[in-house]
Amino acid sequence: MATLRELKGRIGSVASSEKITGAMKMISSAKMHKAEAALRRLLPFRNQIEAIISNLLGADAPCSSPLTVVPDRVEHATVVVLGSDDGLCGAYNVNLFKFLLGHIAALRDRYGEGLHVNIVTVGKKMDKAVRKIATHRISVESATVNSKAEGDAVKAFNDELQRRFLAGETGRIDIVYQNFKSISRQRPVAAPMLPLSVESFSEGKEEAGTARPYIFEPDAASIFSTVLPMYLLALVQEVFGENRASEQAARVMAMQSANDNAKKLLEQLRLEYNKLRQQSITNELLDIVGGQVRD
Repeated sequence: MATLRELKGRIGSVASSEKITGAMKMISSAKMHKAEAALRRLLPFRNQIEAIISNLLGADAPCSSPLTVVPDRVEHATVVVLGSDDGLCGAYNVNLFKFLLGHIAALRDRYGEGLHVNIVTVGKKMDKAVRKIATHRISVESATVNSKAEGDAVKAFNDELQRRFLAGETGRIDIVYQNFKSISRQRPVAAPMLPLSVESFSEGKEEAGTARPYIFEPDAASIFSTVLPMYLLALVQEVFGENRASEQAARVMAMQSANDNAKKLLEQLRLEYNKLRQQSITNELLDIVGGQVRD
């Protein structure tokens, strides 16, 4: 049985842990709200780009781009998976890793078992997990950016992915990440990046059909080829933003759970301490009463 001194020490340790997890929860919550705000700032840009592409597709002029060309045969696929660089975020990386395995299986069902998959990892935790499944048909490389990357770093990463596709080094590029819904809800998704599907803009094309006609300068095809890379950049920036928001949301929930567990443990330890202290006082009183009776 623990002594009063031992229990008091454990109570102090748990109380400190409760304060630490509470502080970490507040910090993660602030970072999550910051990431949410950044996501909201990205939406107008992407919506405008989509509207331009929809109007271009609604025009009579032909629009084509190497970024929309579907290879006749896909023998090499690239999967970019975004995880975290830091821990203490619950099952965030584990859920992403499990989803990645399922996505690789789905790609092989579609393109054949001989498909070579190159996994580009973003985040130290994800890189460590994915390297365990590397085989002769699954290669793993660390991305040149981390999970906190923004601005020029994300643009350079996006340009490199486009270069690989245009050079024929890979026939398909997908991005696996956690889609941010709310603080308590994030789900892993696999977003196809390249080749771009023109059909994905069909909804916007219908809306563009009711819009007033545009005069394109210099011409629709040139604008289409210029706008598509901008759309891809907006897509990748949004993915990185959602990954940051989802990671911090998962960390908030993990710290909340840890804080709740610390509170429960603290209550149990205090109850045990008070019982042991009361028992000690009772024994001392009995010793005093017993000594008086003998006298």
